[in-house]
Amino acid sequence: MKFAVAIDGPAAAGKGTVSKAVARHFGFAHLDTGLLYRAVGQGVLRGDDPVSVAQSLDPKQFDEAALRTPQVAQAASRVATMADVRTALLDFQRNFAAQDGGAVLDGRDIGTVILPDAQVKLFVTASAEVRAERRYLELAGKGMDVTRAGVLADVKARDDRDSSRATAPLVAAVDAVRIDTSALTIDAAVAQAIAVIEKAKRR
Repeated sequence: MKFAVAIDGPAAAGKGTVSKAVARHFGFAHLDTGLLYRAVGQGVLRGDDPVSVAQSLDPKQFDEAALRTPQVAQAASRVATMADVRTALLDFQRNFAAQDGGAVLDGRDIGTVILPDAQVKLFVTASAEVRAERRYLELAGKGMDVTRAGVLADVKARDDRDSSRATAPLVAAVDAVRIDTSALTIDAAVAQAIAVIEKAKRR
């Protein structure tokens, strides 16, 4: 059975947590497409060519902890504006989504570009202030030297880059179901997502 769930949204909105929970609930494969861009960004920080890195990625080799630093996140946001990088990653993502047993992909352009025909499209969002506070607590909890004002500025700058880029900007698909997590617990957000998917599976 092929069943694709596309989950998009801005940084720190909770889409990754929702996506993983949904995948576990339904037994679907899960791909955090942001890690692909983080890996390319990490390569650029090492001085590598972004397109060459994108063409040779192996997610099985990813060091997720190393990919989730603020520096790599900013580099990922920059390489994500490069059309050649996005093209290089397109087939990989679509092939992942087409596997038997169902798949959940989360990112910025899944429902609009990667999987425009996905059976379910969700757009998980929250206010910039709420997202920045979540990210600040996450990074501070890891011992990183960050400030609330600095993290908020980074979140807003990333939002601007993601939504204003010429290629595949961050935008909700017209047929996506929006889940605003600003005032929701994770359990409540996951329950909303599961309900939408259950309804689609019954069609």
